[in-house]
Amino acid sequence: MKIERELFRKFEKIVGEEHISDAEVARVCHAYDATKQRAMPDVVMWPYSTQEVSQILQLANERRIPVYPVGAASGMTGGALPVYGGISLNMNRMNKIIEIDKANMISAVEPGVIVAAFQNEVERLGLFYPPDPASNKFATMGGSVAECSGGLRGVKYGVTKDYVIALEVVLPTGEIIQTGSKALKSVTGYDLTKLFIGSEGTLGIFTRIVVKLIPLPEKIETILASFKSINNATDTVSSIIASKIVPRALEFIDEEAIKAVRLYKGSGVMKQTKAMLLIEIDGSPETVRRDAVRIMNICKNNKAFVVRKAETEEEVDDLWSVRRSISPALYTISKGKINQDICVPRSNLTRMLNKISKIGTKHGVKIVNFGHAGDGNIHINILIDPSVPEEMRRAEDAVGDIFKETVNLGGTLSGEHGIGNTKSKYLSLEVKPRELKLMKDIKNLLDPNGILNPGKIFDTTN
Repeated sequence: MKIERELFRKFEKIVGEEHISDAEVARVCHAYDATKQRAMPDVVMWPYSTQEVSQILQLANERRIPVYPVGAASGMTGGALPVYGGISLNMNRMNKIIEIDKANMISAVEPGVIVAAFQNEVERLGLFYPPDPASNKFATMGGSVAECSGGLRGVKYGVTKDYVIALEVVLPTGEIIQTGSKALKSVTGYDLTKLFIGSEGTLGIFTRIVVKLIPLPEKIETILASFKSINNATDTVSSIIASKIVPRALEFIDEEAIKAVRLYKGSGVMKQTKAMLLIEIDGSPETVRRDAVRIMNICKNNKAFVVRKAETEEEVDDLWSVRRSISPALYTISKGKINQDICVPRSNLTRMLNKISKIGTKHGVKIVNFGHAGDGNIHINILIDPSVPEEMRRAEDAVGDIFKETVNLGGTLSGEHGIGNTKSKYLSLEVKPRELKLMKDIKNLLDPNGILNPGKIFDTTN
């Protein structure tokens, strides 16, 4: 829809003329996310305060204009795409760390704060914010809360919802509400904070986020193990957890991902490697030293033919460079990819990987797997040429089969990327009709005119 000049000027009075634009360059820069889909907004705004966000939403709600909040646009499911035009609301001017309370180990931040920058700041004070999405160097705290980001450390420390204790939220009507408490325990009424976390920008816009922090671990050790069999690698994952050691990271990388990295950066990973595990443990020096020995022995007992512990920071970076390089490396062997993240109970990880392999063969597509094996979260990458319709069709058929098998094994369609518009047509595979209706009823209650991030989570094709 076109934003007429009279309405444009009203928005301009709210944010100032320097912080609103309908120029093509601004609109194009807000027309994409990491899915490589494209959808143009009609106007872009950069609010600076809760009151500005409130006034924008109030006016947009009155005029029935779609509003799409956006941070870094690094989401993998189309969550920030302005699929119906309207307003792209860029939250990056709201980027202040409001408070770090060392005594109570909590912090308050605005939504535009970069995750890694926040982590660095609290670590400087001997504190720790564990949620660690791969995009943390540019992903924002607001986007991280909207998607309930997880990351490498989820197996030990949990995900974003385990750390957010209070929110300031602007509802689609422009009303401002406060949820939760700075107290670490609060059971006063319904837990509205948890309702908004992971809601993908469909229920409200966060303008203040309060998180709890924990003490920074004293010691970290990083271990790499290489295997000639995927099953040996996944059996090792189960053995480590069964031994009552909980690593802070337990990452799985399959053979195709390793091949891509080898081509991309000349990695020295041996060619006979069919699967790799990257394992990181933390805690007191004594505990870490003891657990490192036990983990290395478990790997060897499960037929790892290479087990290597990093001895320097450079070696740590070298080990992790394989994992960090996978996504860009895949473009050296394919023109495109469809990225999905599923999560299954850890005990079903081996079965799920075997089923994915069979589905790839069935549909004639190459599938690359890596991810957070410690909590059963697999990142599935189906390699395709986007310009070939037949390849796209076979890939989509494979995605449907993978999701069905995931649910059959007690898993979920998304461990951390969310639903957005790329998974919405599959939501009913996991969520039953009554629960789906309840979700829609909540959306309609808070957003009666459907202006906030429309076209996301719920399938609009029917």
